[in-house]
Amino acid sequence: MDIARTQRPLTPLGTVTAAQARTSKRTRYLFRALLISMALLVALPVLAVFAYVFVPAPDVWQHLVDTVLADYLANSFWLLIGVGFGVLLLGVPVAWLNSMCRFPGQRIFEWALLLPLAMPAYIIAYTYTGMLDFAGPVQTFIRDATGLGYGEYYFPEVRSLPGAIAMLSLVLYPYVYLLARAAFLEQSVCVLEVSRTLGSSAWHSFFHLALPLARPAIITGLSLALMETLADFGTVHYFGVDTFTTGIFRTWFGLGDSAAAAQLAALLMSVVFMLVLLERWSRHKARYHHTSGKYSVLPKQQLRGKWGALAIVVCTLPIVLGFLIPVLQLLYWAFTVGEQSIDQAFLRLVANSLFLAALAAGFALLLALLLGYGKRLDTHPVVRLSARIAALGYAIPGTVIAIGVLIPFVWLDTQLNNLSKAGFGLSLGLLFSGSLFTLLFAYNVRFLAVSLQTVEAGLGKVKPTIDEAGRSLGLKAFGVLRRLHLPMMQGSLLTALLLVFVDVLKELPATLVLRPFNFNTLAVRAYEMAADERLADAGLPSLMIVLVGIIPVILLSYSIGRARAGSKVQA
Repeated sequence: MDIARTQRPLTPLGTVTAAQARTSKRTRYLFRALLISMALLVALPVLAVFAYVFVPAPDVWQHLVDTVLADYLANSFWLLIGVGFGVLLLGVPVAWLNSMCRFPGQRIFEWALLLPLAMPAYIIAYTYTGMLDFAGPVQTFIRDATGLGYGEYYFPEVRSLPGAIAMLSLVLYPYVYLLARAAFLEQSVCVLEVSRTLGSSAWHSFFHLALPLARPAIITGLSLALMETLADFGTVHYFGVDTFTTGIFRTWFGLGDSAAAAQLAALLMSVVFMLVLLERWSRHKARYHHTSGKYSVLPKQQLRGKWGALAIVVCTLPIVLGFLIPVLQLLYWAFTVGEQSIDQAFLRLVANSLFLAALAAGFALLLALLLGYGKRLDTHPVVRLSARIAALGYAIPGTVIAIGVLIPFVWLDTQLNNLSKAGFGLSLGLLFSGSLFTLLFAYNVRFLAVSLQTVEAGLGKVKPTIDEAGRSLGLKAFGVLRRLHLPMMQGSLLTALLLVFVDVLKELPATLVLRPFNFNTLAVRAYEMAADERLADAGLPSLMIVLVGIIPVILLSYSIGRARAGSKVQA
């Protein structure tokens, strides 16, 4: 055999043949078409909601205007204002203390302050209601100790607007703490050193240098907390506070008017999009910049005596109120008072919840990989816009997404049933709107952004030269992703999977609206028990949700401390 004839000509390293160029071009176009299609599909619920703006519903709207619309507007406004001040008051000081100071227990507080992030707002509302209501242990102790009866002493009402503000602030401040601490840790040590040499005190440096530099990150955390506030359903519904989310639910199921419910949802989405635009505007308008690239270990100020004790109290209070007390109450209910035990019915609830969360997390990770890698392959503006549209779902409340998903899928089921009856005389039933498919679709619309941002962060750490080396060795686009990128991104992929998993496990309104008949989850079960005033029976499913939610909190705490440039530089 003539070896010279059978041997394929070698391609010089770094060059691309005409066939490879055509394949690369086809792959880019394929990804572009796929990304645009995915973006349109994910945007379908939003488009469906806004399309109902033009459907007349004058009677229901007149009824809403005459009765509850003013309450929806006022309560939502004051809820945003109250939670905004609450998360800033709780999140920023502890972020500064754990970034720039050293005091006893500081290493523990760094990660423990993130624990309330694992506590859903509706669960902390149930626990504090059980403790602070008239029949709860706190008021019972007051009556037994003082001999006073009902109405003879003052005690703040927990089921109120201030109560909802307090509950939401306790579980949402970690958004501000997380981003503010990351911003403080990333600040150049030169700026702080210069301020101290010019005679600035620690407080002056904080208010005039560190805080303005961290302002974009703080506003981003504040925006996330406010979007979660607008998306909350379980807390405000249980406390009897009329907001847009409860109004949408009540209009759809109570008044039976999908058009008016969709129009309320469109109004709420407009407010959410304004918050998104405000957050982006604040980043673009920031006038404070780092002018030094010098990073080293930050010179933490040692706090002793009364200042050290004060720092401990400031950091301990949010953890105790936002995590320890609710968890202890849940443990007490779960193992001493609650009637529900770990039986076959409860195990079925756990299996349903874990199955849904795992399936949704897997789909979200797959879509995020396609979107993130597609953006890396094709930097066309249309591709970037498509990825941004696909990531908008996280800013939309679960109730709104549920309405937006139901509208097109109910229409599709209706058309399929009409065709089936006309052709075969059979009714197909609720093929889509009554199945798990609709619920999984809603989860991916809601939480795709969480997975996408994590995957993009992982892809951003892979140098473009890795892609070039893989292509020069004959690997195609998917080969580069499978053999080079995925092994290097294992940590990011696991984080994305866990974050979506826990978010789905905690999601209440979308699950409540879209779940199939006779299909319950831990979140729905806890809500149903609390709605029936069986708070002790809500303890076990609530506790399971919280315990699973701790996993990504630990991962986040571990990663944030290692993210700062110069964090490994020795002083």
